[in-house]
Amino acid sequence: MFLRSLSARLLVLTIFFIMLGEVLIFVPSVARYRMSYFEDHIAAAHIATLALLASPNGKLDQALTDELLAEVGVHSITLHRPNGMVQMLDGPEPPNADLKFAIGGGNVPIWIQRSFETLFSSGNRVMQVTGTSSFEPDTKVEILLDEQPLREAMWKFAGRIFQLSVILSVIAALLVFFSLQWLLVRPMRRITASMASFSLDPEDASRVIVPRGGRDEIGQAEKELAAMQETVRQALGQRARLAALGTAVTKINHDLRNILATARLVTDGLTTSAAPEVRRVAPRLIDAIDRAIALCSRTLDFSRQGAPPISPSRFALRPLIEEIGPALLGPDDETLVDLDIPSDLAVNADRDQSYRVFLNLVRNSIEAGARRVRVAAARDEGTAVIDIIDDGPGLPPRARENLFRPFAASARPGGSGLGLAIARELMRVQGGDVELIASTGAGTTFRVTMPASKRAPARAASRAREAAK
Repeated sequence: MFLRSLSARLLVLTIFFIMLGEVLIFVPSVARYRMSYFEDHIAAAHIATLALLASPNGKLDQALTDELLAEVGVHSITLHRPNGMVQMLDGPEPPNADLKFAIGGGNVPIWIQRSFETLFSSGNRVMQVTGTSSFEPDTKVEILLDEQPLREAMWKFAGRIFQLSVILSVIAALLVFFSLQWLLVRPMRRITASMASFSLDPEDASRVIVPRGGRDEIGQAEKELAAMQETVRQALGQRARLAALGTAVTKINHDLRNILATARLVTDGLTTSAAPEVRRVAPRLIDAIDRAIALCSRTLDFSRQGAPPISPSRFALRPLIEEIGPALLGPDDETLVDLDIPSDLAVNADRDQSYRVFLNLVRNSIEAGARRVRVAAARDEGTAVIDIIDDGPGLPPRARENLFRPFAASARPGGSGLGLAIARELMRVQGGDVELIASTGAGTTFRVTMPASKRAPARAASRAREAAK
């Protein structure tokens, strides 16, 4: 498991990149070592020639010369002084040079190339190297030396660099590994473990991750994960409550429909009442009971299947909205419901479900304390746009934040917060929507969009008006 873990990959990558950096350092270092090798031998050769100055006749016997050349590690030394004097130390039969160059010339790429030629070549070439002495800059020193000792010294240098690179790479890799393990891998494992634990029982609040409170990316991820887990947990809880509500509705639906059916039979007799006022309100009461019976049936369908069944039809919008005021307001109510809806504006939607949506929105405005509710509608290409505008105190911040969320958006004590959620769902299944446009201390505006019906041709509309006359 460790070899396949993120920690192992980070460890290997750290070692690889450090070794790569060491290689990039090693290449110029080897070239510089070769240059230093020549400079040291030239300086030693210059010192060896000082023995000629101590000799009375300016010459040394062959035995001493061979000992000096062996100590310097060269076959011959030629010293060119500024005054034209040339001093030499060489063996009986110095070899011929296979390669000649001056260490003061060339550039870095050339010296790197020559360094690798020395490292990977075979055989022992004789090199003639010319350079200036570090003791006397005006004096040129020419030495003749073998390449094999240089190659062996360069390989030893390369071995020391490699050993040092491995040690530094391992130490740096371990430091980086444990740092990443502490700062990144360990928190990620904690997040992963929390996600796995939460998936086993999302409704258990103890399985929600507790953020450490860090301000880095890991801390932010923990905060977002905790918020998401809490949202999921609450959603599942709401789903459970909705399921319980559906079960309760299923149980009481039969008895409630029987009660409403009895009330329907009683109200049928009111239409033949001798009192004119009773006969006037009886149709409205019958319509209300019929809607209640239909609502029970649709609520049962909603609790079983989710979205209610839709029966779209073409109908005029203004008569539908005109039914809302009398259904909500009594004779003594001072609240005004003003309509600004074109009489020829028709929509394609489920009339009863649309009535529920507008009834809910207007009722919310009245219950919030609005004294005037204005319903304005207009056509926008193929869409009917209806604004419900009130002069109430506006929605509180909590209600605005949780708008259209079941059990969370109610601004009234005892409210369930289901009204707007159901209203939006009813509109969306019909190809429309419900949204909040504005909510301030001066009032609230909701907007409902619905599919508008196509306009009737002018000639057909004229015929319809004539037929109505």
